[in-house]
Amino acid sequence: MTASTSRRFANIDRWGPVSQLLHWTIVVLILVMAYLGLTMTDMHNGPDKIRIYNLHKSIGLTILALVTLRVLWRAWAGAPRPLQGPLWQRRAASTTHVGLYALLFAVPISGWIMNSAAGFPLRWFGLVRVPALTARDHAMHELFETTHEVLFWTLIVVALGHAAIAIWHHLFARDATLARMLPNGWLRVPDPTHEEPRDVR
Repeated sequence: MTASTSRRFANIDRWGPVSQLLHWTIVVLILVMAYLGLTMTDMHNGPDKIRIYNLHKSIGLTILALVTLRVLWRAWAGAPRPLQGPLWQRRAASTTHVGLYALLFAVPISGWIMNSAAGFPLRWFGLVRVPALTARDHAMHELFETTHEVLFWTLIVVALGHAAIAIWHHLFARDATLARMLPNGWLRVPDPTHEEPRDVR
């Protein structure tokens, strides 16, 4: 596949609607997962706790599938050209994106391994049986329980930093970093060469 073919559906200046939909769907699901993950362990044992745990696992598998689709779509449709800026900023942005993708794969996979090592059956939203990735192993379960938690908090820190930098770019660098991941017209791109008129009355 040539570079020109891979960019047939990529807008040269902004992310396309498919990329935007996948991006924001994953963001919303991560927020839901964070809420469930931080509250479900304190629930009393019973049917409600089992239901929430199963929901947590199913959403995690959904995120894994969507991130896979996101990577495949980006490889096929391409990405917008980098915005103007210092080389170190572009390299930092590229490194952050790679780190985010790695964590978005690692967090659900570590949870999947943890569940497999615990010997619990796994069904995606109660509909599809998901195969175990490993045999039942208590030591492995303990290891991946810790690994899953560390990876989750690392993801939260990196994602919050990513969001903060995007907001900084919009408010202070006054470029389209944030706006081009939103539908066209939803966010006005500041003009760095134009100062807002001030009320001098």
